Amino acid sequence: MPRSPAARPAASAPPLVLPADVRLMNGVATVVFVLAALGAAVASVLWLMRSPLFPIRAIQVQGDVARNSVPTIRANAAPQLAGNFFSVNLQAGRAAFEAVPWVRRAVVRRVWPDVLAVHLEEHRAAALWEGPGGEEGTGAERLVNSFGEVFEANVGDVEDDSLPVLAGPEGSAAAMLALLQRVQPALARLEMNVARVQLSGRGSWRVELDSGAALELGRGSEEELVARSERFVRTYTQVAAQWQQPLEYADLRHTDGYAVRLRGVSTTLPTGSAPAAARNN
Repeated sequence: MPRSPAARPAASAPPLVLPADVRLMNGVATVVFVLAALGAAVASVLWLMRSPLFPIRAIQVQGDVARNSVPTIRANAAPQLAGNFFSVNLQAGRAAFEAVPWVRRAVVRRVWPDVLAVHLEEHRAAALWEGPGGEEGTGAERLVNSFGEVFEANVGDVEDDSLPVLAGPEGSAAAMLALLQRVQPALARLEMNVARVQLSGRGSWRVELDSGAALELGRGSEEELVARSERFVRTYTQVAAQWQQPLEYADLRHTDGYAVRLRGVSTTLPTGSAPAAARNN
């Protein structure tokens, strides 16, 4: 029986090509649809930002609140917080809280659904700042914190009335505090306390003690100034034991020793030796 010939596959139809004007209309429709969707999304965001349905109902304050009560902090910062939960500017909020006296740093974040959480870090006063020029008697109107930063606050709020005074050019507070923190422990071995550190515009350092005595440190790096102070501390007890008079002034700028003036006596002390000469004033 003869075989039937194999069936041939049917030829595929050619792809349908839309006319150019139809393709253009479809493209325009797609663009219009996308723009409409974006416009709706933007409108929704704007509505959320302006809507009274998402107000900030609470401000949680945590962290350092020793200098200010929480109600006082809220009362100072809240009027500067504009918008609702979605639209409030966190950077502006941070600036508002950091403008509160004694606040050094504020971290502000949203907590769903209606809370603004604030974590505060307060300044810790380490010294008084007397201002540019360091002219004694001008009065300290600002403070220096433990980071060496000068900040504005009511000096009368400081409980410690023995804070040392830093007097020097603007921008030098950090370096002055660093030197104070290294020199004071050395002088404490002689039961001397620093009351004032002064840095002149030419870079010359001077330390005044709470007894009224002054130490002239001169110019140099922090290490050089500390070395001069250490040299004085190591050998001054010899002078004090021999003359038994209160210190009035010491010039530590000499390379081979230092000169001191005691009450009624002045002497020059070579390094590593007892006082070789003295004269009455």
